[in-house]
Amino acid sequence: MAGLDAIVVGAGHNGLVCAGLLAKAGLKVLVLEAQDRIGGMARMSEIAPGFRAPEFAHLLHLLHPRVEARLDLTRHGLALAAADLPTVVLHPGRAPMVLPSDLARAEGLSISDRDAWVRLRGRLLRFAKALEPFRGEPPPRLGSGATRSDLTRLARMGWAIRSLGRDETREFLRLLAINIADVVEDELEDPQLRAAVAFDAVLGTGYGPRAPGTLLTLLYRLAGSVAGRQGAVALPKGGMAGVIDALAEAGQAAGVSLRVEAPVKRCIVEDGRAMGVALADGERLAAPIVVSNLDPKRTFLELVGPGHLDTGFLRRVRNIRARGAAAKLNLALDGLPEPAGLEPRHLSGRIVIASSVAELERAADAVKYRRHCERPAIEAVIPTLHDPDLAPSGKHVLSAVVQYVPHEIEGGWTETARRRFADLALASLEGVLPGLRALVRAQRLLLPCDIERLTGATGGHWHHGELAIDQMLMLRPVPGAQGYATPIDGLYLCGAGCHPGGGVMGAAGMNAADAILKARGRA
Repeated sequence: MAGLDAIVVGAGHNGLVCAGLLAKAGLKVLVLEAQDRIGGMARMSEIAPGFRAPEFAHLLHLLHPRVEARLDLTRHGLALAAADLPTVVLHPGRAPMVLPSDLARAEGLSISDRDAWVRLRGRLLRFAKALEPFRGEPPPRLGSGATRSDLTRLARMGWAIRSLGRDETREFLRLLAINIADVVEDELEDPQLRAAVAFDAVLGTGYGPRAPGTLLTLLYRLAGSVAGRQGAVALPKGGMAGVIDALAEAGQAAGVSLRVEAPVKRCIVEDGRAMGVALADGERLAAPIVVSNLDPKRTFLELVGPGHLDTGFLRRVRNIRARGAAAKLNLALDGLPEPAGLEPRHLSGRIVIASSVAELERAADAVKYRRHCERPAIEAVIPTLHDPDLAPSGKHVLSAVVQYVPHEIEGGWTETARRRFADLALASLEGVLPGLRALVRAQRLLLPCDIERLTGATGGHWHHGELAIDQMLMLRPVPGAQGYATPIDGLYLCGAGCHPGGGVMGAAGMNAADAILKARGRA
């Protein structure tokens, strides 16, 4: 394909965002996807005839509003099936705890805990809001390479935090590197409420709630907004495919070309500069800009290769922590369970199964020691209660993220080990939704090793690298590649391994496009 200005490797949501914005600026862009369909971590799959489920990500809570606006995603079909799901915490033998965004309407809490939760969540939302603007711009560089623009961004960051007020700024700085367990145990009494808040801080990571910095990961989650409501959780119409289809349509309307089943074998580098890509079948495509939506380890160690990078940089890349610890379980159901004590509205929320902070910490040990987690924590939704077209009439889909699942276990993930873990996950769901197992027509369990095989993400990590203090902001992914540009001239990163991180956010793709256009004098 002649005359290309940019090639984007990988048609996940960040790659599509980056491609769309580059094309809107007048560049001729080609997106290459190795799989037979686009979407990456946000794609859908059929688990039984007529039953469509989110293959990996299943909730929308971080999509950046500027991405929506700049690509006009609403005009291109993005719609919400449910705009503000409450969190419903379930535990055997206990009435459900309902935590809506309207905190005063929480159910299943004592008066003292409800008041404490209103105060704590309000404070966390204020802290998260102070950090939110930095999702939508490159992180400031520090040291000798810093420019006036970097110093301006750093000053804005300090001012946004300082604007919280003296007392709140002091509290923000005190809590920044603290663990979420200490926070919830200081502020809340109910073990289930503590566990639910802690679960949100560790979901998708390999850390336990007592790991330093886990409050920061909760603030990262709370910085997002849906339909103008900060901290809300939504279901897109058509599942996550609704987001991907809108991004693809917006890009194609701007002139983006898309090719699937076109795996890229390597980035062509000559004299320290990216010149295009070579596909697995030997085809070569030339372009002065190559943008990788792959994770940083795959980009530098496989796409580029060690021969083009210096030893110190390679060491930093190899040390990126990117071992996944979350599995995905999708169920095709012949009906809905009808457990005593639960109303239909409880099943239509975001269901969380997490019994206590101590249990979460023990579950995290399973990842640490590469063994089965006997009591995994789970986030589940039944999207067909809001979007019935995802299953045949009267049937349903349950989508669950199962937390604390090792990428590897002693003896390997044999078929016996897989069946045992699937039974453990189903038993946890059955414990709060009696009768569920009898309704299961089909199921699909994807372990972190499966996610790595299906998506190429190193370690099967949903965020392309842990979200931790030493792997965030100007340290993400590593010094030398923290501003989307890389040591290879013309090669850029745009995926979840970049600032600001994972989740269906699109900010990394947007920021990368802006950095490319600025470097090329198109900003």
